[in-house]
Amino acid sequence: MPEPLGVRRAWEGRWLSVWLEDWPGLDAYETVRKHDAVGIVPRTPDGDVLLVRQFRPPVRDALTEIPAGLLDIDGEDAMTCAGRELFEETGFHAETLTFLGGAYLSPGFTDEYMHLFMARTRPEPEGEPEPGIEVVRMPFDDAIAAARAGRFRNASTALALFLAAAQPGP
Repeated sequence: MPEPLGVRRAWEGRWLSVWLEDWPGLDAYETVRKHDAVGIVPRTPDGDVLLVRQFRPPVRDALTEIPAGLLDIDGEDAMTCAGRELFEETGFHAETLTFLGGAYLSPGFTDEYMHLFMARTRPEPEGEPEPGIEVVRMPFDDAIAAARAGRFRNASTALALFLAAAQPGP
C-alpha cells in the first residue's frame, strides 16, 4: 500500500480531522479522517421500512435517509453500533441484523467507510426517536421504487435499499 511522503494535521474537530498529505506528483492533498459509520435498513414484520427525516446543515435541507450513525464508541463493533443507532433514531429494537456490505462514502477526500445492515424490527417502537428526527414509515417496495426514481438524495440510502432488495425473503 503506498504511503504519503509527509503528513501533517491541519485541523481537529469532534468527529473528524483534516490532514495535509504530500504525495509524489500531487499538490498537498487534503484528506478528511472520520469515524467509520453504520447504516441500517429496518424492516418491520408487516413489510414496511423505517426511514428517518432530519435536517442536514451542510446541504441546508431535511433529507429522508436510512437510520445511520458513527462508530464513535471505543471498542464497539459495527453490528452493535447498528442496533444502538437503530434504537436511538427510530425507537425500534432489532430482532435480527444482517450485514449487507459496505462502501467508502466519498473516497476522493475522506476515509469514511459505511457498514450497511438490514434489520428485522419488533412490531412496535419501544422508545422515542432522538430530537429532530421524524420517523418515516413506508412499504418497502415503495422505498425501492423511490430509490430507483432517484428520489433519495443520500447515496448510502439508495445503495442500502438496493442491497436489501437483493436479499431473499420478505
